[in-house]
Amino acid sequence: MLSNYSSNVILAKARAMYGRRLTKQNYTEMLACHSVNEIASYLKSHTVYSGILSGVNDAEIHRGRLEILLRQKIFEDSAALCRYEISVGEHFAQYILQRAETEQIMHSVMHLMAGAPEEYLFTMPAYLNRHTRIDLPALGRIKTYEDLLNALSHTHYYKILQRFRPIQGQPIDYYGIENALYQNLYALCYQIINEHTHGETRRQLIQLFQVYMDLENYDSIVRLKFNYHAGPDFIRSSLLPFGTLKDRHITALLEAETPEQVREVLKSTSIGKRILKADTSEELLSRQVEYEECRKKIRFSTHPSVVMLSYIFLMQIELHDITNIIEGIRYQVPSDDIASLLTILHFS
Repeated sequence: MLSNYSSNVILAKARAMYGRRLTKQNYTEMLACHSVNEIASYLKSHTVYSGILSGVNDAEIHRGRLEILLRQKIFEDSAALCRYEISVGEHFAQYILQRAETEQIMHSVMHLMAGAPEEYLFTMPAYLNRHTRIDLPALGRIKTYEDLLNALSHTHYYKILQRFRPIQGQPIDYYGIENALYQNLYALCYQIINEHTHGETRRQLIQLFQVYMDLENYDSIVRLKFNYHAGPDFIRSSLLPFGTLKDRHITALLEAETPEQVREVLKSTSIGKRILKADTSEELLSRQVEYEECRKKIRFSTHPSVVMLSYIFLMQIELHDITNIIEGIRYQVPSDDIASLLTILHFS
């Protein structure tokens, strides 16, 4: 009885939270704003983000602070939702925290590579200090990669980053570090699913993550191959070892010389068939498939953990869209160009 009651509560709560998401009208009205301050004022007055922004002077808030508060809202909502899910909620709360920690480590590495590691302090999410074992302020005091390792020496991230200690005179392997950290994160997801779920719940969760992994790898191949002209060995080393793309498919994608040839290869894969059905720009292909998969599951799945994870993924897409608007308006990008990058504006 308690289990059924808990399931009903989490299903109702997740769907209610999803029902308070931003609408197309919200996006259209934000695109009409002329500054970051106007966006902050709009979000505070007209959206579910009003609570987290209630004590903020929107006439003075800067981009970095606004984005931190938006991330805090989604982090806290996701963590609260996990507390209602009595079967695997506490384990997925660990995933949410580890994802946030991974993002902060990568931000610190990025600032270190840019020669200004102290700037991390200006983007540091203070709210995360209440949850993480990482000494976040220490990440803003580092001067070298060795300092970064020392700051993380009491965490499991130390062993991961130790493998990438740069040789003197060589640059930091940013992509190698990023790939290793995210492999570690998604390995945790699969461990949670395999150890703490079963039956149809497990099947749907694995399907959800496999779609996500396939899309991540597809994006990496297309971006690195056609935007950065990276070689096949480098691209292969940058892929996540999860998902349904078989080695022969990856090899064929790496050998493709044009985007048209890539699409031809995709016709023989399950994820490719879904991507090719998407009627949108290349920039939105993957996010459209992910968005539609999660929206379907949040509406029709009867499994609490599946609905919960779908909500979390959808809110990450919403945050990505809001950030695109903030960045676009900050740099005075035409509103039509910003709109072309917004997943939910096109498919909600």
